[in-house]
Amino acid sequence: MAKIFSGVQPTSIPHLGNYLGAMQNFATLQKGNDCIYCIVDEHAVTLPQDPATMQNNIRNLAALYLAMGIDPKQSILFIQSEVPCHAQLGWIMQCISYMGELERMTQFKDKSKGKNAVPAGLLTYPPLMAADILLYQTELVPVGADQKQHLELTRNLAERFNHKYAPVFTLPEPYIPPVGARIMSLAEPTKKMSKSDKNKKGTIFTLDPENQIVKKIRSAITDDEATIRYDREHKPGISNLLDIFSLCAGRSIDELVGAYQGKGYGEFKTDVAEAVVTMLKPIQERYRNLIESSELDEVLDEGAEKAYTIARSTLNQVYKAMGMGRVSRL
Repeated sequence: MAKIFSGVQPTSIPHLGNYLGAMQNFATLQKGNDCIYCIVDEHAVTLPQDPATMQNNIRNLAALYLAMGIDPKQSILFIQSEVPCHAQLGWIMQCISYMGELERMTQFKDKSKGKNAVPAGLLTYPPLMAADILLYQTELVPVGADQKQHLELTRNLAERFNHKYAPVFTLPEPYIPPVGARIMSLAEPTKKMSKSDKNKKGTIFTLDPENQIVKKIRSAITDDEATIRYDREHKPGISNLLDIFSLCAGRSIDELVGAYQGKGYGEFKTDVAEAVVTMLKPIQERYRNLIESSELDEVLDEGAEKAYTIARSTLNQVYKAMGMGRVSRL
């Protein structure tokens, strides 16, 4: 049994790539592990957010977590800003971080490039991410390629603190979940599917209605060859649809290629759309039952209480090691 932590920003509705690439594994991970899933709204405000949209996204994401199989009896689900220990330890992590290592973070360089005014939070959010992980004595963190640098910084900060003050923190290890192929844009199949894509035809969101899903897949960019085969380099559009079909229907790529020999792209796309709709339907139904229910608030309240108990214990150890506050009150 391992302690696992994962956080997702409430900046949009998760898309199909988010679900197939990561979120569908969350329910599997909770079996036999101690899992903590966090909606990291404090990270989201490193860039401007509309307050009303933010509130909706937080609630939508919480309901989707549960609809996708997160069981509050097995896992902890909570909202980051409702457990103040995150911001408190985030400050400590900032104080033991160095400007140079934060300025070298790839995401900071990418997001600040060409901007005249850069929020300080954009520079210092990696220490907050470290705090998120270290508060729960996390052993494994599901990460993609774009997050490995952040996890390495987290390990460095934990080691730095442990060496300078006391061995408080567990050093987390990266966990690369078994995932299917990377899901690409339906409009530009050489680019990753993205919630920020201006061309909404390229992205299927997990709450898209059936008619929109069908329309987006029917308009997916393919090629003029009229042959269904898997070839990422020469047939990125068809290959992407095969990946989606395979993951949604639970059928191998080879099986699908064989089944559609001699058939046209129209029939193929219709069946891909049906597979996506069929997979998302129970998630959407469960979501609709949860979104305005008291059950959702009860889960989040209980999750925040459980998370606070664990996080406060770690924070007390940090304060004691650093000589902060009154020992008698920790």
